[in-house]
Amino acid sequence: MARAYIGIGSNIEPEENIRKALGFLCLHASVKRISTVYRTPAEGRPWQPPFYNLVAEVETRAAPEELKFGILRRIEASLGRKRTKDKSAARTIDLDLLLYDEMVLRSGRLNIPDPQIELRAFVALPLEELSPGLRLPGSGLPIAAIASSLDKSEMEPLKQYTEALRKEICDHGRGEGKTAYKGTPG
Repeated sequence: MARAYIGIGSNIEPEENIRKALGFLCLHASVKRISTVYRTPAEGRPWQPPFYNLVAEVETRAAPEELKFGILRRIEASLGRKRTKDKSAARTIDLDLLLYDEMVLRSGRLNIPDPQIELRAFVALPLEELSPGLRLPGSGLPIAAIASSLDKSEMEPLKQYTEALRKEICDHGRGEGKTAYKGTPG
């Protein structure tokens, strides 16, 4: 089993879409823990609704490309994600494979570790919460140093929503799906 970290975000009906995405993810991987959920403004788009962002720690038998394109993309599609040329468009759900064990991979389709880890507090801070001693594979940069260097002033922790997700979806810390979702997305 491989350990992977999945970035999850939504700014279209985020409470419902994140809940559904985690439910579907529990059907395909053992979700061990989820970070605090943060509300953040849409980057460079003040007119868009704010995003809800978190990171899930999972164990999976799927290879990285299968996880990204066979599972995560199918979940996105099942929740109405429309990919357009506008990379900053509002979205029902965004699922990003951030880390996969100690793998370093640079290809035209997939980059692990995800380069956004070093640029976005709403990715780095949740990663630090889940794995405080983590060092990014390849560079060896400590996640704690990355998280402390980024501006977190616009990140609002959603503690009640986070606790509700932990209880409802993945029985926080044990990775046992407690979701009512049946079947597979896509």
